[in-house]
Amino acid sequence: MASSNSGIPIKAEQDSDGSAQSTADMTAFVQNLLIQMLQKTLLFIFPWDEMGARIDELEQSINDLKAEMGSEGVSPSKMKGESKPSDSSA
Repeated sequence: MASSNSGIPIKAEQDSDGSAQSTADMTAFVQNLLIQMLQKTLLFIFPWDEMGARIDELEQSINDLKAEMGSEGVSPSKMKGESKPSDSSA
């Protein structure tokens, strides 16, 4: 009596060429699938990395401007125009 593993029948004869070909086909399929997944992942990640770099540059520019304003003694109220003399005296 031949035993089976978990209800799966065991093939008595296997064609070595067919088995090698199916293994090669499966390997190629898995490789293509992994490449496609990697490409999609990279297409998703790279824009976020670029956006992060741009945000870092913007933050640095803002900090540079703040430092420059601080060294010139410009207050935020002067930037908003609150301390400008009004020309409504005419």
